[in-house]
Amino acid sequence: MALHIVEEADRCLNCKRPLCQEGCPVHTAIPQVIQMFRERRMEEAGRTLFENNPMSVVCALVCNHSAQCEGHCIRGRKGTPIHFSAIEDYISDAYLDRMGPDELPERNGRHVAVVGSGPASLTVAIQLATLGCDVTIFEQKMEIGGVLRYGIPEFRLPNSIIDRYRALLDRLGVLVRPNTTIGGALKLDDLLRDGYDGVFVGTGAWRAKTLGIKGQARGNVFFGIDYLVNPEVCEIGQDVAVIGVGNVAMDVARTAIRQGARRVTLYSNWGGVSANSDEVELAQLDGAQIVYGQSIESINDRGPVFRRSILDEEGQVIDMSDELVQVECDTVIFCVSQVPKDKLILTTQGLRGTERGTLVVDDDCMTTVEGVFAAGDVVNGPKTVVHSVEGAKRAVVGMLRYMGLDESGRPVAAQE
Repeated sequence: MALHIVEEADRCLNCKRPLCQEGCPVHTAIPQVIQMFRERRMEEAGRTLFENNPMSVVCALVCNHSAQCEGHCIRGRKGTPIHFSAIEDYISDAYLDRMGPDELPERNGRHVAVVGSGPASLTVAIQLATLGCDVTIFEQKMEIGGVLRYGIPEFRLPNSIIDRYRALLDRLGVLVRPNTTIGGALKLDDLLRDGYDGVFVGTGAWRAKTLGIKGQARGNVFFGIDYLVNPEVCEIGQDVAVIGVGNVAMDVARTAIRQGARRVTLYSNWGGVSANSDEVELAQLDGAQIVYGQSIESINDRGPVFRRSILDEEGQVIDMSDELVQVECDTVIFCVSQVPKDKLILTTQGLRGTERGTLVVDDDCMTTVEGVFAAGDVVNGPKTVVHSVEGAKRAVVGMLRYMGLDESGRPVAAQE
């Protein structure tokens, strides 16, 4: 492994205009990190990665590299792009357990509540704690991680990595309240009442989107986002039909195969897929099949009933056939996107959402309730980990400004 990434690093051209960095949503300083790695400045390389992206070790494993950093590498135009993900994984995995100050930074007197503990919330908590804020995380489930732990299969992202982030929070002095739902016994108003100077909401998108068709409430039907939380408790049988062809659908298909399903078929209602190409290839390597041009109509005891889509040359649906096709299987799993739950909107006066159920925020990521900020899937809908980090970093800047702190976490008034 180490020799492989040394060879990869040596292939870097150190471009004057690094397209790889431009292709990264959080603009990781890829050429500089590679140069530090070449010069064996490992500590500095790790610090550079994590200061820019606290989820660096996660992104190295689960990012859509072929569409981002590696997809923009100049080497890839006439050959093989540099696999920066492998270099990042090596550096960031080694640095994660050393990340954090030897001593806690000087406290700045600001107290922050973070609702949720997914990638956006962890980014905000880590960055603000590093800058001297006292941070408390409120997590609905037993363990931290959000979608990292409960939405991404462990064969892609081991839970042991999330456990190491829990240890990092301890080193930074971040308090965690598990099994605590904000919008239940405690509400956002209670957090503001109890002295938190700022509140961040990163509760993700955990409500499965339904199609409103007959049969979705049957016992042989699951929603993908719910299935991935704990696949072991779901009896899926030998033959599984997955409705949808996005990234979640690919995770569901690969998980079902590992759970013992002998045949897993994904159904697309058009002529293509919405998942990234790497995930599609891995799902097919695992044995999943994809059937195109099938629009689901209903579900019965035997399985799903489809109506064939009539497609144009580009694979887009232009009409529907009158023909119905019955598919027999043991289990049907729906993966047709997710939306945020509406608990916070229903329990917080003045908190507004969009028609999609996502929270309305301004340029500083502040919601329609003063002092309450939000980013990640609860604002954008389901996207990638690195996009959640991107939004969370903007929220940190907005929260610092709102709490009267400069970019280093020091009170602005104290400098005047």
